Amino acid sequence: MKALVFHGPGEKSWTDVPDARLVDPTDIVVRVDTTTICGTDLHILKGDVPAVTAGRVLGHEAVGTITEVGSAVSDLSVGDRVLVPAITSCGKCGPCKVAMPSHCASVGGIGWIFGHLIDGTQAEYVRVPYAETSVHRLPETISNAEAIFLADILPTGFEIGVQNAAVRPGDSVVVVGAGPVGLSAIATAGLFGAASVIAVDLSDSRLKRSVAFGADQTVNSGREDVRARIMELTDGHGADVAIEAVGIPETFELCTQLVRPGGRVANVGVHGRPVTLRLDELWISNISITTGLVNGTTVPKLLDLLAHNKIDASAFGTHAFALDQMLDAYDVFANADTHDALKVVISR
Repeated sequence: MKALVFHGPGEKSWTDVPDARLVDPTDIVVRVDTTTICGTDLHILKGDVPAVTAGRVLGHEAVGTITEVGSAVSDLSVGDRVLVPAITSCGKCGPCKVAMPSHCASVGGIGWIFGHLIDGTQAEYVRVPYAETSVHRLPETISNAEAIFLADILPTGFEIGVQNAAVRPGDSVVVVGAGPVGLSAIATAGLFGAASVIAVDLSDSRLKRSVAFGADQTVNSGREDVRARIMELTDGHGADVAIEAVGIPETFELCTQLVRPGGRVANVGVHGRPVTLRLDELWISNISITTGLVNGTTVPKLLDLLAHNKIDASAFGTHAFALDQMLDAYDVFANADTHDALKVVISR
């Protein structure tokens, strides 16, 4: 079969690899019908995730059709259309039992294994461990191009951004970074009653898109004094919540400067280098800071919202490619500003 293979920092290829196959009784094999590329894949290619070694098939998001089931699998059948999410869950270990499968002990303490610790989903087929407690069977009313964004970005923005920050009715929320994950936080902040959502980004095209996703105000950080503008928009108090959705030291530090006393900073971005934490300034302001890896526990809820037209996942997909155009898809996604891209939809 063909797959997108990582060969070390800056090196990748769409090439032949051994066919995906069942290994354990709880496995299934899924024919990948639709996949996408994540910002984390770009971090891997930069060398920011050293656990990913040369030869690894990348990707951790897929919608597909089951082609084989292991002997211990009874709730899934060949032919089922399923969402394969970024997080794998055994459903039985301590972390899984407390709704934290991002640290599933059965897969080594990190639930994100696809394209990280085992071969991933940017391939014609993928082996899925612990299938019954990991994949989600999809209703006919939800298309592949919608469902694919519930594998990672929507639950990430919702769980690690909105939920971790404890967004409450009436809150002012500033989201720094209007890429796909930031837009996911913008799109779901209203579910918890945010009174105002402010998007901050360098890109005018992304800021324009953020309004369609639910932003009430936008701030271009390349042309405006962000802190001064946020203070102006919040009557001089600062935001109740700041969500960091970029993953660089400058944007994290900016978020800590945008919240009012008692405010909450939720870090969602994947950081590849250390960040200065100014506790000498933050402690006296009662600032709370959260971090996290998505658990995917909200996927069933998000699927219901999607099925009832309460959220629009299809809006994330701006460019479509065939599987054998994987390298072209990477080029577009890696140069999102040039191509005015959010997420790419890669299908058979």
